[in-house]
Amino acid sequence: METEEKKITDYTVELQKLFLEMMVHDAQSYVRVQNIFNAENFDRSLRKAAEFIFDHAEKQSQMPTLEQVNAFSGTNLKATPELQDGHYNWFFEEFENFTRRQELERAILKSADHLEKGNYAPVEKLIKDAVQISLTRDLGTDYFEDPKGRLLALKDNNGQVSTGWPMLDRKLFGGMSKGELNIFAGGSGSGKSLFLQNLACNWATAGLNGVYVTLELSENLSAMRIDSMLTDIPSNQIFKDLDDLDFKVKMVGKKAGNLRIKYLPAQSTINDIRAYCKELQIKTGHKIDFMLVDYLDLLSPVSVKVSPNDQFIKDKYVSEELRNLSKELNVLFVTASQLNRGAVEEIEFDHSHIAGGISKINTADNVFGIFTSRAMRERGKYQLQLMKTRSSSGVGQKVELGFDVNSLRILDIGEVDQPDQHTSDVMEKLKTITSVVGQQDTTEEPKITADVQASKLKNMLNNI
Repeated sequence: METEEKKITDYTVELQKLFLEMMVHDAQSYVRVQNIFNAENFDRSLRKAAEFIFDHAEKQSQMPTLEQVNAFSGTNLKATPELQDGHYNWFFEEFENFTRRQELERAILKSADHLEKGNYAPVEKLIKDAVQISLTRDLGTDYFEDPKGRLLALKDNNGQVSTGWPMLDRKLFGGMSKGELNIFAGGSGSGKSLFLQNLACNWATAGLNGVYVTLELSENLSAMRIDSMLTDIPSNQIFKDLDDLDFKVKMVGKKAGNLRIKYLPAQSTINDIRAYCKELQIKTGHKIDFMLVDYLDLLSPVSVKVSPNDQFIKDKYVSEELRNLSKELNVLFVTASQLNRGAVEEIEFDHSHIAGGISKINTADNVFGIFTSRAMRERGKYQLQLMKTRSSSGVGQKVELGFDVNSLRILDIGEVDQPDQHTSDVMEKLKTITSVVGQQDTTEEPKITADVQASKLKNMLNNI
C-alpha cells in the first residue's frame, strides 16, 4: 500500500507519459483538463510532446494522432486499450493533483528570488494561485429540472442565518449568508461598534462560534459592553455586583457558542486575521461560524503598498481581501466603515457618503447605512438604510430598530417599549381634536361634533 501511494505521489515519467497517452486517445479528456494543462509541468523528456499536443489542439481544434506526436517529439507514446469511466475518473483526480503539485513547486522556486529582494507581495499570489488549481466539477443549476425544488431551497434560507433582527431578516430574504461581506456604515459615534457587538451577542447566544476582532477598543472594554447586553445590567452599574454579573454571564455561556474577542493594532492586515483564526481553530478545535471586524477602515492591504492618504485604493484592496477571506473561511462576515462628514446631516444615504468612495460598496454583498442622532438614541431608536443588497430588491428601504440605553441592546422596534413615541402620537392627535372642537359655536351642533370626536378618540386609544 505504501509503495502504491509512493508511485502516485512521485508522478514518474511513465505516469506522466500515461497522462498524455490517455489525452491523445480520448479528446474529451483533454478538453476537460485543458484549463489547467501546462507543458512546463511535464518531465523534460516529455515536454516537447506536451507542447505539440497543446499547440495542435489550439490551432487545429482537434487532437493529433500518436504517430504525429511521436514523429514530432521523438517520444514513444503508445495506444491505450479501451478505458472505462472509472479509469478516467482516476485520470482527472490524479492529473489535478499532479498539476497542483508541479505548479506549487515552481511557485516556491520563483518565490525565492522575490524573498531575496524583500518583495513579499508576489509570493502570496504565486502560492495562492498554485494551491487553488482545480478542475471544474460543479455544472451549475439546471434551470428547468426542478423549479419547485430550487424555489423551496431559496425559501428555506439557502444557508442564511438570522441576524437576530426579524425586520432586517425579511429585507434580506432570511438573513445573512456565509461567504458574504456585510458592511455597517455610519458616521463617528453613530454606533457601528454597537451593531457589531450586538451581532456577536445574537449569534453567540444562538449557539454559533465566532470571533470579534477589534482594531480600536480594547478587549476588556469591548467585553464589558457585551456584559451589559447579555445581562441587562447597565454599563455604569457593572462593578456594583460582580458576583451577580459573573453568575449571569456564565449561565448564558452554558447554552451559547464560543465567542472570542481579539484586539489587533490598527493597520493590521488580513494575513494577521487569517493567522489568528487558524491558530484559534487548531488550539480550541472550534470551527468559526462568524467573524466581526471593527472596522474595515483601520486595516491595511496585503497585496499592494498604498499610501495611507490614498484611502480609495487602500479600502478597495482591503474590502476585496475581506470578502475573499469570508469565502475562504466560509463564515458569516461583518465589518463596519465610516460615512464621510457630508453624510452627518443627511437622512438619505447614497454611494457618495461612503468614506473612501464606491469601491467598498462594489465589493460588499450588503451595505447598511446607520442613521441616528442623540435625540433618537435617547428615545430608543435607530434606523438602518439598505444602501446595497445582493439578495433582495430592498435598496433604499429602511428598517427601524429599538435601542435600550441601559443594556446597549439593539432590538426590533416591536421588542422595545416606546411610551414616549406613543405618547407623542396621542398628544398630537389630541391637539388636533381639541382644536377642531374649540372652533365650534356654543350651540347644540358643537355638542354633537364633540361627541363624534370623543368617539373617534376612544377608538384611536383602543387601537394604540
